[in-house]
Amino acid sequence: MSASDPVSIRCAADIIRAGGLVAFPTETVYGLGCDALNPDAVARVFEAKQRPSFDPLIVHITDRAMLGAVVKSVPPRAYRLMDVFWPGPLTLVLPKRAHVPDLVTAGLLTVAVRMPSHPVAKALIREAGVPIAAPSANPFGYVSPTCAQHVVDGLGDHVDLVLDGGPCLLGVESTIVAMTGTWPELLRPGSITLSEIRNVIGPATYTPATQNIAAPGQLPRHYATRTPMTILAAPGARPVVHNHERAGLLAMSQPNHRDDQICAMEILSPSGDLREAARHLFAALRRLDGRGLDRIYAEPCAESGIGLAIMDRLRRCATPSN
Repeated sequence: MSASDPVSIRCAADIIRAGGLVAFPTETVYGLGCDALNPDAVARVFEAKQRPSFDPLIVHITDRAMLGAVVKSVPPRAYRLMDVFWPGPLTLVLPKRAHVPDLVTAGLLTVAVRMPSHPVAKALIREAGVPIAAPSANPFGYVSPTCAQHVVDGLGDHVDLVLDGGPCLLGVESTIVAMTGTWPELLRPGSITLSEIRNVIGPATYTPATQNIAAPGQLPRHYATRTPMTILAAPGARPVVHNHERAGLLAMSQPNHRDDQICAMEILSPSGDLREAARHLFAALRRLDGRGLDRIYAEPCAESGIGLAIMDRLRRCATPSN
């Protein structure tokens, strides 16, 4: 259903309150949402995605009152981040209230919470009147969806309703910061950068992907194509394509050479703008993944600003042996 129709929002909110699943757009990627306080509905999300129970979900809210319904306490530095970045693509990990289902938090004593800025997401949560738990609306481990058709292609009848709000503006998942330790800790980079976070609250550490899961999207192998992927050694490097290999190239900017060994190419930003590249990243990976290639070669970018988020996603998409 078109997300621009208020009737669609009311219908989606009714489904959420009844324990159903609704896919909806956010500024980052499309989410698969349910009532965060309904354990049976949360279980349906895990079943639809085939998501392991040790991987927690993000709870989406619309205001500070709803925050108080799921979070037990908020440190001053977290409030400073909220004042600057909420609503927006920032998720904060905070101590949870006891009634938040353990399945939402993977049994942890903390919950990941964010306040999205997308008007459809805000309208849905407000109309439903409950916090909405929502991972990305795709089969577990696969490339995240950035348009409604990606959701339909990946989950089909597992979703009760898909709200079509067009392409997502940012295209990579939210930045996640844990606020429960001695220092704030960046757990997943996103479009809000580490330097922007430090400018607001001072020192903050960064922990790359690990097997010790403290928040959603931290698994070393995630956001992955079915086609094997190799990250090239440097920007502009030419892939070494083996005989008879059907190879695709994910380029950050317009290449300065033509390679006849490349069967398919996606250019994320002709000018090399990394925010534009991030916005197109997942859709481009999906298109290459659908070309019947033997391997995708991905050009790296500088790991500063949003480039840190792009390289985080590419490394977790890459074939482990590479």
